[in-house]
Amino acid sequence: MTETTDCIVIGAGVVGLAVARAMAMAGREVIVLEAADAIGTATSSRNSEVIHAGIYYPEGSLKVQLCVKGRRQMYQFCDTHGVSAKKTTKLIFAANHSEIDGLKNLQAHAGRNDVALEWLSASDASNLEPNLECAAALLSPETGIIDSHSFMLALQGDAERHGAVVAFNSAVIEGRSTDNGVELRVSGPEETVLEGKVVINCAGLGAQKISQAIDGVTETSIPALHYAKGSYFYLSGKAPFSRLIYPLPGSASLGLHYTLDLSGQGRFGPDIEWIDSIDYAVDASKAAHFYKAIRKYWPGLKDGELRPGYSGIRPKLQSQGSPAEDFCIQFPPETGCSGYCALYGIESPGLTSSLAIADYVMEHLS
Repeated sequence: MTETTDCIVIGAGVVGLAVARAMAMAGREVIVLEAADAIGTATSSRNSEVIHAGIYYPEGSLKVQLCVKGRRQMYQFCDTHGVSAKKTTKLIFAANHSEIDGLKNLQAHAGRNDVALEWLSASDASNLEPNLECAAALLSPETGIIDSHSFMLALQGDAERHGAVVAFNSAVIEGRSTDNGVELRVSGPEETVLEGKVVINCAGLGAQKISQAIDGVTETSIPALHYAKGSYFYLSGKAPFSRLIYPLPGSASLGLHYTLDLSGQGRFGPDIEWIDSIDYAVDASKAAHFYKAIRKYWPGLKDGELRPGYSGIRPKLQSQGSPAEDFCIQFPPETGCSGYCALYGIESPGLTSSLAIADYVMEHLS
């Protein structure tokens, strides 16, 4: 027997929960299908928990539009929902004089993205962060940190208060397009069949696999998926910096930066490692690379002060060595499947952008 509902959201990570909340608050009947036994067990809980300002992303891209809007929404949401967040600010530094032009270009680029950054000389930066060795830096006043799990719980709470239901241990096995929307076969204690007038795929690392399993989705609309693993190392002892510290970004990541959580625990990372399958183990031997990279801007780091932390995997749409790709958010005209929306490549700044992504989806489905 097939159960029917108005809207099905696949995935209870931060983006899926934000989308479910927006749909439920708009009066839609919403079921969230989550393959795991809890919310946010993958990419949403394995990141730096940074609220990004919107500095790096290409002008006019979805990433910059949704990050800038989402960042403003996130701070307001945290204020009204009692979610712990803090504007720590951030320094992006030039390690030496050869990087000065790159830093100036980044400042100009951020300005075009409506993000103001303050130029700091080496002495200005040293006054703010005495342990930082650099040639110059940019100060980002809008960057911050958040308790991502509390944020997701608040999103879930809002969604459920407006009638949404979150079904755990409910993996999508396959599906097909119907006259009334999309029918999904779902695992669980008892296998069920659900039909939604609207189905929104927010499955993150699993988004492509789910689309491939739905008969009616245009095969060529599904972009390739590439796993980019990032490992973090915790810092033992006293925190060297009071704010976030970032080197100039590379082509695929923002470099081995320093972040801290709301309890003051410092950590470095992520690095980037292109992998073929999901594996969250942190290789302790990477510490040698971390020490070398960090000592370029913090020479005071002592042997034995780093310990393996955790890792996350970014669902990238570009392969190693290729230019960075934008968020890919497809609606029925693109997916070829009536009522079917799919979100691919929602990596950083996905957490910051989550509320704005939900609005974007709502606007295009209304």
